[in-house]
Parts: sequence; structure tokens; C-alpha cells
Amino acid sequence: MTRRGIETLVGLFVLAGFVAIGYLALKAANLAAMTVGETYLVTARFDNIGGLKPRAPVKSAGVTVGRVASISLDGKTFQGVVTLELEKRFAFPRDTSAAILTAGLLGDQYVGLNPGGADENLAADDTIKLTQSAVVLENLIGQMLYNRAAEGGGESKK
Repeated sequence: MTRRGIETLVGLFVLAGFVAIGYLALKAANLAAMTVGETYLVTARFDNIGGLKPRAPVKSAGVTVGRVASISLDGKTFQGVVTLELEKRFAFPRDTSAAILTAGLLGDQYVGLNPGGADENLAADDTIKLTQSAVVLENLIGQMLYNRAAEGGGESKK
């Protein structure tokens, strides 16, 4: 092979490396699967959003149907207000419930939608009324330790 041919192959290899690094960077930043097409916004209020982040997936039956558009705090109720950007091709009933779930034991958090059975569908700027906050692992462990201590301290001595 000539020197020019080897240089061309090395250049192509380096270019492929840059493309792969760019793709991995987009996947890590959760930007690779942005929704394409028309969307509508709905909100949901949670007592505790845990580690939920903007751009986290919104899933129903394991299928990504949208993204978390924004997260804010309501100054009156002190609840987390999560704005969901759902694809228009997915029409959810008005009594759909939303829960903050975790992918695996220590994975990223996402919003899971469980469709209800109402005849009317959610429309733009509607609020999902039925919500379940995030389960915080530290709170569960603390509760378990507190219950164990209470069981041990409440026994009478003979």
C-alpha cells in the first residue's frame, strides 16, 4: 500500500472514532433520543421527586412516550411540579396515573405512566391528578432501622 493510502485509512479511522465519541456523549447526556414530531405538555405534582432530572424519559409499558421538560417547586404547596412533554401520537386517558420509578436498583429515575380507563383524554396543559412520589432508598433503610430499634426497645424484661 502506498503512503497516501495508509494516511487515508488512518484519517477515516480517526473520523469514525470522533463520530463514536460524539454518539456516546449524546447518549450520556440523554440527548440522543429527543422526541421528534408534535408534542403536548402536561404537569404532575409530586411530594418528592427524588433524583429525577429534566430530559428524563417518560415511559408507559416500558416504551418511551415523552421526556421531562422541566421541574420546579410550587411555593405554596411545596410540591415538585414536573412538566411532561408527551408525543401527540400517544393519547392517554384523563385518569392516567404517574409514578417516579427507578431503572434497576441504582439506575436513573424516570416517570412511568399507567393509563386509566376514562373516555376523555389528557389535553395540553392538563394536570395528572394521581401521582406516586419517588421511593428514596435512604428513607426506606432509615425506617427499617427505626422499626428494628422500636421492636427491640419495647420488649419487657422477665
